[in-house]
Amino acid sequence: MKQKLTCKDWLLATRPWSFTASALSVVVVLVYLEWLTGSVNWTNGALAVLGIILFHAAGNTWSDYCDFKSGVDTVEGAISIDTIKGGLFRAEQIRNLSFGLLIPGVMIGLWLLYTTGWGLLWIGLGGVICTLCYPPLKYRALGDLVIVLAYGLLPALGTSWVAVGEIDWRVLWAALPVALLVDAILHANNTRDAKTDGKANIRTMAMGMGVKVSAVLYTLEQLFPFAWVVLLIPFGIFPWLSILVTFVMRFAIRNSRSMREFKETGNVAEIADLDQRSAQTQMLFAVVFCISLLVDMLLLR
Repeated sequence: MKQKLTCKDWLLATRPWSFTASALSVVVVLVYLEWLTGSVNWTNGALAVLGIILFHAAGNTWSDYCDFKSGVDTVEGAISIDTIKGGLFRAEQIRNLSFGLLIPGVMIGLWLLYTTGWGLLWIGLGGVICTLCYPPLKYRALGDLVIVLAYGLLPALGTSWVAVGEIDWRVLWAALPVALLVDAILHANNTRDAKTDGKANIRTMAMGMGVKVSAVLYTLEQLFPFAWVVLLIPFGIFPWLSILVTFVMRFAIRNSRSMREFKETGNVAEIADLDQRSAQTQMLFAVVFCISLLVDMLLLR
């Protein structure tokens, strides 16, 4: 007899450990806007954080459902094995969970649209499209582009609109490095799973590039964000304290070294947990960057 599903089962099916990637993408923009303008609507900002988490959870479960239905999942590497292929959930339950998460996310977006104006409409539609179209696009080597849009450009512009009442394009200075670090998570995963993805007849950017070029791209995504911050400090785009993010750079260097060793040896064990370590690096970068902005506002102005 199949065991009764618990709240914990439903929560784990959404992959909650991944939510820091999306939530911190918005938090960084909010704190940067506060540093720039000093007039952030934090109630709307909190709703933006909650909204992107709901969209992220909906995207995770929708991707699992589509992977299962498309035959992409394999025993060697599918995340959804424990949810669908392992028999814990039926595919229809994961599909319904996805839509059940998407609906409140859309409702939050509609409320923010009602309270802040129509400028949010196209940004919100872009978020919905990214969520629903991610699976077929990732099968065609466009997953990385969707990630940069979904965790970089769109959240930054949307957060700016709801938090300060207009699109402040300066937020892209802070959004870009965070988006690259988020995409590095996907790129590490796709590089590791290139062989199993190939057996499933899908094509990711990592597969198209090959191991050598993928390793170069991953290294750039890990190291460029730190150089970006340091180079923009003298222009006043970031405060001098933001140089503190360089203390996190050692983790990015370690990650890049693992990718280089995989390139040289072909041993997948070198990057078996690289997606998780990449996520930790993104989280630390975002947290330290936010702390540097807050300290500058509270103590040095």
